Amino acid sequence: MKKWLIRIGLFIVVILITIVSIFLYNWRDRHPDYSVNLQIEKENTPQKITAGFSKKTITPTIVDTWNDANNDFEYDEEDGDTYNDINNNGKFDAYWIAGMSNKKPAQGVHDDVWSRVMVIDDGKTRIAMVSLDLIGFMHDDVVDIRKMIPSELNIDYTLIASTHTHENEDMMGIWGPNEWTSGVNPESLKYVKSQTVAAITDAVKNMRPANLIFAEDLSGEDGKYIKDTRKPIVKATGIHLMQVVDAKNGSTLGTIINWANHPETLWSKNLLISSDFPHYVREALEKGVYNGDELAYKGLGGITIYFSGAIGGLMAPHPSLPMPHPFKDTLLAKPTYAKAKLIGDQIAILSLKALKNSGDTIKTSNISLKIKTLNMPLENDMFKVAGGINLIKRGLPKLFKTRTEVGAIKIGPAMFLSIPGEIYPEIIYGGIEAPEGREFDIQPMETPPIQEVITDKYKFYIGLSNDEIGYMVPKSEWDTGKPYLYNDDGDTYGEENSLGPDTAPIMYKELVEAIKSLD
Repeated sequence: MKKWLIRIGLFIVVILITIVSIFLYNWRDRHPDYSVNLQIEKENTPQKITAGFSKKTITPTIVDTWNDANNDFEYDEEDGDTYNDINNNGKFDAYWIAGMSNKKPAQGVHDDVWSRVMVIDDGKTRIAMVSLDLIGFMHDDVVDIRKMIPSELNIDYTLIASTHTHENEDMMGIWGPNEWTSGVNPESLKYVKSQTVAAITDAVKNMRPANLIFAEDLSGEDGKYIKDTRKPIVKATGIHLMQVVDAKNGSTLGTIINWANHPETLWSKNLLISSDFPHYVREALEKGVYNGDELAYKGLGGITIYFSGAIGGLMAPHPSLPMPHPFKDTLLAKPTYAKAKLIGDQIAILSLKALKNSGDTIKTSNISLKIKTLNMPLENDMFKVAGGINLIKRGLPKLFKTRTEVGAIKIGPAMFLSIPGEIYPEIIYGGIEAPEGREFDIQPMETPPIQEVITDKYKFYIGLSNDEIGYMVPKSEWDTGKPYLYNDDGDTYGEENSLGPDTAPIMYKELVEAIKSLD
């Protein structure tokens, strides 16, 4: 009996050692000793600017389709769902759509998804700014791309952000065929990286002397297309724009637009690859806004790059929110592509008016920046397990510390904040509360609002920049159990997809330091 107990005990020890070894291996640092602590000061005299734009598709090629037996928009063989082996290789070649739930293989492509790039240079500093039509892109993958960029391009710094579309394939790992299987297609991930490097290379080739036109729409009209789905109600309104024009002939090389809303208009019943409303924003800014077949607002031309803003909280084009049509006396609420187009057209109209009526043209400028690597506390147990089982491939440079990055870039009269996730808008705009039911008996910590710290005239808040660390919830609003915030009947959404309660205070502190370092 004693020998059997010893054997059982040894077996359990071996199993535990094996599990711990697997977890430690999967938590390994993919980029040992990688760190950025970069500060570039601006010159005293503004310089001539050169800039170039490019775009490359990152659209997956959908081969196999499937048959949804019970019309629940989820692939489950137990429900009678079957796949169509179109390439006859004996397996289901699925591309798993990220954002709403597991088990959502794409049935086709509605519109192309992109890697879009601007490279800008003041004669001393050259930076690349990239937007990917993805729900998120991990910092390790960002570093991979940076290491792939040819040195002869002379890029001093590369920022890579995600639009956060909920209609493209999973590049993070958590929206696969089930909760324990990654949805990342390794070949697709390689394709995104290679296409991004190609787009950066082409943008450098396309560089020309340029002038910059800055504008904002701060009317609050865009708030009609945003629902804040978590108290306190603080909408991240404001459209921030930088149009880049050829200094010689005035033609548009490209346009940066920064707006805060979850690209999830199609909600949970879409099975087509799409960039959601950013597709329509870009199309309208480039080609114009049409009322039927009639051109109502002339487009700018060039390549438009969309960056998401402070979308935590949660900013969403929720199906319960009816939205006014730009040309008809009707409201759209249901999650359709018509509603996505409505949002895109409306945001484009406000943007075109702002650029036409209140744009500031800058003929000379400087680029300065402050970028810093952070090792953030990883307090979310589910994130730890997801990394340990290799569901999320995210290296830990230190035990339960995850590497990410924060920064600020100043171009002329504008500040571009680099925020590696989904920050709650009250941290940016104000309105943090300390409601009844909160987990920590503290008053708001992330004050004053970041917009009051920035002294520059134009402000860009680039969310999901160089990483997706999830939600940054003000610590005085953090809540994971009863009593619920505001003594409500139900719990809140956000905490389960956050690194932890200290994420927002740390990020706030680092953002403020980056801003002040460039004053």
